[in-house]
Amino acid sequence: MTTSLMVSGHLGHVIFKHLLERGFDIQAVFTNKGSDAIIDLAREKSLPLFVGNPRKGRATEFIQNIECDVLLSVNYLFIIEQDLIDLPRQYAINIHGSLLPKYRGRTPHVWAIINGETEAGITAHLIDKEVDNGDIVEQIKVPITPIDTGANILKKYEALYPGLAESVLNSVQNNTIKFTPQKKENAIYFGKRTPADGQIIWDWSKERIRNWVRAQAKPYPGAFTFFDEHKIIAHKAVFSDTGFNYEQKNGEILQLSDNSITVKTPNGALTLENLETNGLDRSTMKIGMILK
Repeated sequence: MTTSLMVSGHLGHVIFKHLLERGFDIQAVFTNKGSDAIIDLAREKSLPLFVGNPRKGRATEFIQNIECDVLLSVNYLFIIEQDLIDLPRQYAINIHGSLLPKYRGRTPHVWAIINGETEAGITAHLIDKEVDNGDIVEQIKVPITPIDTGANILKKYEALYPGLAESVLNSVQNNTIKFTPQKKENAIYFGKRTPADGQIIWDWSKERIRNWVRAQAKPYPGAFTFFDEHKIIAHKAVFSDTGFNYEQKNGEILQLSDNSITVKTPNGALTLENLETNGLDRSTMKIGMILK
């Protein structure tokens, strides 16, 4: 059975290396320009390599001589169009970082934490022309604990992705693969996030703000708020017993310490910790002032 891989980033490199070590017959690799480890490994193994965005027929010439029974996509940066979906003789399969049909789209594990989910997971599914829409092949559930961050969840995923990829390919090779149609009426889609999307809204509940902060904590860019024109990035948020009057404005500073700020929200106080204050003179901050 021949396999072509569409992989990006550290996770893609982990999968690529694992499948080579397990003896799978990888015939070609697709990746992006920034995935140096994948590019280096493909060249080391003298494998046909396509680097860049394959959309709009850019990979037409490349795929002419590719032998492919299974096309496997993991952490790949680009939308896969019909010419590549049609490439394999058997199946085009993607591994997505959510329990489909929940959390289709980009950075699903981050959105799951933001929304207070207690469970995430990874799904192997058939690729079709709609994003994250095809029949489910296998799923693995991953608990989200109250202290997990986006980075923690990715570490959990990293330990599970290689085994899932191997299991899926083995099921194709052994002709034991099974398919479960997604319940499309239950589909939830969330879009791409950028660092600019991380601003805290102080009118949110303390629970949502806490999830917002931990989902984006280091090494991610972090959730942020503003004091005057100064951006303050927080990588941790904890509930506080600090009292306040309901009529005080949301975002009002209730307490200050060397590296924390306790702030009023609609339903309780919240302390921001592990701060990046970007040159802010902390002496200018006073209790009663407002973060925005």
